[in-house]
Amino acid sequence: MKTRPFKQVDVFTSQPYFGNPLAVVLDGSGLDGAAMQRFAHWSNLSETTFVLPPEDPSADYSVRIFTPGGELPFAGHPTLGTCHAWLQAGGQPKRQDVIVQQCQVGLVPIRREGVRLAFAAPPLKRSAPSPVVLAQIAAALGLKAQHIVAAQLLDNGPVWLGLLLDSADTVLQLEADHLALKKMGIKVGVAAAHAAQSAPVLIARKNREARAFGGSTQPAPAEAAGADFEVRAFAASIGINEDPVTGSLNASLAQWLIADGHASDNYTVAQGTCLGRAGRVHLSQETTDGTTQVWVGGESVTCIAGTVTL
Repeated sequence: MKTRPFKQVDVFTSQPYFGNPLAVVLDGSGLDGAAMQRFAHWSNLSETTFVLPPEDPSADYSVRIFTPGGELPFAGHPTLGTCHAWLQAGGQPKRQDVIVQQCQVGLVPIRREGVRLAFAAPPLKRSAPSPVVLAQIAAALGLKAQHIVAAQLLDNGPVWLGLLLDSADTVLQLEADHLALKKMGIKVGVAAAHAAQSAPVLIARKNREARAFGGSTQPAPAEAAGADFEVRAFAASIGINEDPVTGSLNASLAQWLIADGHASDNYTVAQGTCLGRAGRVHLSQETTDGTTQVWVGGESVTCIAGTVTL
């Protein structure tokens, strides 16, 4: 065991403790997968990452990503949070305009967008879910058929069943049967567009209710500020009943929703509302030389900096 530099970063927020926390071990050299998994389980955060030297000469660093229950080939908030921590610790990218992260899905470009970082969404594979699976998921979420506008199986490394629902109210009022979802072994992401006027009031009310039960005494920042979509992510199958803010899910949702005309080329997601968080994810699609790319951006802030013995 040795002392290693460590940071705990809050991702998809500009204010500490209102986003999705991430543990980052900035030197994972010499650790095997079992040791990494043990620490990720102990940290009990939705994800823990370990920075390693890259194997690909075009990458700036490599990362392994773990939930409390297993390793992920790719995840969004760990990508932005790890890059934030690596840069803050003195990491020097090979190029000025982009940082290149290597992980199990391959090379992931990350660019600076003012105070935000944004990663290029990996290629997406998607397909229609079976009616049987869709009915089981709907029952576990308490949804009726009329609540579901569209559904897709989304795979960009992690696999999500994506549901587009009829309203943000429906999304915010879901009470998931986490045990049933865990038994099915399926991660579920739900999204819906906000109504222009009613959504901010509902978001504010839900934040107050979540803080009342969660013990938070601080008001969530900009809880009445508009967001285009509300998203929730249920991942009991990997040990996380509800993830506060989810980059990989929002990446695949954006690729689907924009392509099928359910969302504009630029939109903002609110996530974590029912957990007393105020996550904001910025999605944009660009086409250059005939190639279309979705970018997923957000701010990060360091909450804990020090060392860990591993």
